[in-house]
Amino acid sequence: MTAKILLIEDDKRISELIKRGLGENGFIAEVVHDGLTGLKLSLQNAYDVVITDIALPKLDGLQVCKQLRQQKPSLPIIMLTALGTIDDKVEGFDAGADDYLVKPFEMRELIARIRALLKRAQLIVRPTNGVLRCANLVLNLDTKTAERDGTCIHLTPKEFKLLAYMMQNAGRLLSRAEIAEKVWDTHFDTGTNFIDVYINYLRKKVDKNFEPKLIHTRPGMGFMLLNPEQS
Repeated sequence: MTAKILLIEDDKRISELIKRGLGENGFIAEVVHDGLTGLKLSLQNAYDVVITDIALPKLDGLQVCKQLRQQKPSLPIIMLTALGTIDDKVEGFDAGADDYLVKPFEMRELIARIRALLKRAQLIVRPTNGVLRCANLVLNLDTKTAERDGTCIHLTPKEFKLLAYMMQNAGRLLSRAEIAEKVWDTHFDTGTNFIDVYINYLRKKVDKNFEPKLIHTRPGMGFMLLNPEQS
């Protein structure tokens, strides 16, 4: 099935070049030139990937990304922007972006990033009869039980909630700020490392004695649950 992509880019020359490049590589591309329209269409329609600039009229790309992430948590989002410092990238990932590409760029790199995200999106774990599965890890949302390769894993309520959130967002980079908000219902304090501590708890219980390793860290950015054999 041909992937459908929404491009939110206010520079009409750049947007036409990208649209043409996407079309030449077999994608269906729709273009809008402001963030408000882009957000509205993203929520109304089914897209496989959204590509958005940050500096946009009416609503900036960071706000578009944040609102999309709240309502469509599994929708792949690429930020395409001239802002390329580490702080800019971290801000983009904290807003919920899956990838970040700095202008100027080569079209073949954008295509590679899109294909990687589409492949990763196929790995997203969706509950079936209250059960989440990723590789040989099984989480039962109804009985609040977990097992790996047939072995029962004892989790605290907070460990269970964290693992469930990571499995429901498998293949997507989760920032500490997002985890704090969604799992702990709080804002992340950069002076504490409680999220890293709980990630380490999960690693010891879920990954230490099993293969493949599922919990991965992106230094300075966040964490991801992904089966490397499927990536």
